Amino acid sequence: MDARLAVRARGITKCFGDVVALDGVDLEVTRGRIHGLVGPNGAGKTTLLGLLLGLAVADRGALEILGTPVGRALSAPEGVAGFVDGPGLYPSLTARQNLAALAALRGGSGSSGGGSGKTGKGGDVVDALDQVGLSDVADDRVGGFSLGMRQRLGLAAALLARPRLLVLDEPANGLDPAGKRHVHGVLHRLAAEGTAVVLSSHRMDDLEALCSEVTILATGRVVFSGPLHRLATEDRELDYRLLTSDPAAARRTAAATAGVRLLDPGPGAPDTGRLVLRARVPALDALVSRLVLDGVAVRELAPVVSPLEAAFLALTEPRQQSQPQPQQPEGSRR
Repeated sequence: MDARLAVRARGITKCFGDVVALDGVDLEVTRGRIHGLVGPNGAGKTTLLGLLLGLAVADRGALEILGTPVGRALSAPEGVAGFVDGPGLYPSLTARQNLAALAALRGGSGSSGGGSGKTGKGGDVVDALDQVGLSDVADDRVGGFSLGMRQRLGLAAALLARPRLLVLDEPANGLDPAGKRHVHGVLHRLAAEGTAVVLSSHRMDDLEALCSEVTILATGRVVFSGPLHRLATEDRELDYRLLTSDPAAARRTAAATAGVRLLDPGPGAPDTGRLVLRARVPALDALVSRLVLDGVAVRELAPVVSPLEAAFLALTEPRQQSQPQPQQPEGSRR
């Protein structure tokens, strides 16, 4: 296994009865990178995360984690931490007591009371709570926590293991802006220190802010895997919002620029002076150059949807429509 890789999967297949959750999946996750996992509901994301955490084993294929081949036994690989389907917490205990109990189970010396909560090998409870911004509620019972607070506490629990591979399922669920800032800061720091992070999310803005690499799944198969910037290729048309100092002049210039199409914003759309365009990058560059030459200032130019979201829709919707799935019980595909 390449020493730069934290995860190397080849031909991973996992079935639940007649349902194929993963179908020949290849995956590489580089150490020190944040790797996003994207896909429609039922694409197999949770199943793949469960394999990385040792909660399930593949039926076929080879999986190596942190340089060690994964066997057939259900066990968490050494150096791996995280959660799927939300963190497992004790609602009757405080945040501090939850982490201290977990540290004690892992062999640390965590205190379950109101003391410092410091642990030995298991990590530092106080530091973990501080990193995720929960110090002020350390002695509040978790049963009263919001969804976002529970997600942050789950991340703090994972930090106690000082993981070299951190696996997170929808870590941004329920986060307010302050909570998001704490979580993003922790993940960026971990990656900078060499930890590999794999996270699944439906929030494209979070993935674009965090990830340098992304894998897109559809019906259990990989339809894209690689650096995020490769999704913003110059040969893919995207829709853009354009705001200028002279909307009328901008409309005339756009209509006269080859490769640029003006789109109807739709009935009832407010008149904000913004134009909606569809173009590839070279045509968009030509339009901007012509606007500047005409003395029209460009005040805003941004995709209507992000390159990641556009690629997600383009890569997954045709496959979902062209491969009808058999009727399955609720929750049978994960």
